[in-house]
Amino acid sequence: MHRIARSYRTAVTALFAAVASGPLLAADISVREVAEALFRARAGEPVDLGGRSFEGLDLAGLDFKGARLTGADLFGTDLTRARLAGANLDGVRLDRATVIRADFTGASLKGAMLRSLTVFSTVDPDPADAPRFAGANLSDVHLVARLDGTDFRGANLTDARIGQQSGVWGSYAPRMTLIGANFSSGELRRTNLKGAVLHFARFVNATIIDSNFRDTDLSGADFTGAELQGTDFTGANLDGAIFRGAKGFDRIIGFADAVNADRMVR
Repeated sequence: MHRIARSYRTAVTALFAAVASGPLLAADISVREVAEALFRARAGEPVDLGGRSFEGLDLAGLDFKGARLTGADLFGTDLTRARLAGANLDGVRLDRATVIRADFTGASLKGAMLRSLTVFSTVDPDPADAPRFAGANLSDVHLVARLDGTDFRGANLTDARIGQQSGVWGSYAPRMTLIGANFSSGELRRTNLKGAVLHFARFVNATIIDSNFRDTDLSGADFTGAELQGTDFTGANLDGAIFRGAKGFDRIIGFADAVNADRMVR
């Protein structure tokens, strides 16, 4: 027993020594090299930074000028106010990145991992800090973060998994929260939003086919003009949700088991 305890203490001491000695992240490019490459970029000729590791770098405020970042590792990077509009971020790892006011408008993030993001600069979420994904390709992404007020208008979220946030030190996993997020005119085919909090979210004229809204809180959400064919609302809270002009009602799943269905607006 004493031998095990000593081994444990030795391992913990080694870990703290490693942390104290410097960053554990392993970028293979410097901030200066990134900035210089972007500065030299010509119009219509995006910089190719695919497959590079940017782990832990401070890239705040940079304009990536539509760069190609396919398969890059952006774990823990600071992208505050960075402009990634039109960039190719297919397959990137953005876990634990800071994306306060980052602009991903029209970017491609197919198959990307965006988990445990830092989205807000204050404890109380300010929608003005939320990143922008309008018109982005977010198909098959794994997205885990609090994203109140985020702009997903016209985005493609086909097969996206928008899951629970991670518990900390054995605590419960808090529900995914997207209060006031805007998915209007978006493509949500087979999108998994199970258990998410979507108070006052907007899905106006969105295409929502075969998606999972089981146990979601859709209080005050707006589905005006949306296509809802095959979508599962089992256990969803529809208190005050708006469905004026929504299509595919005869092929919706689970409405009989939704909560407060008598309080929705049609």
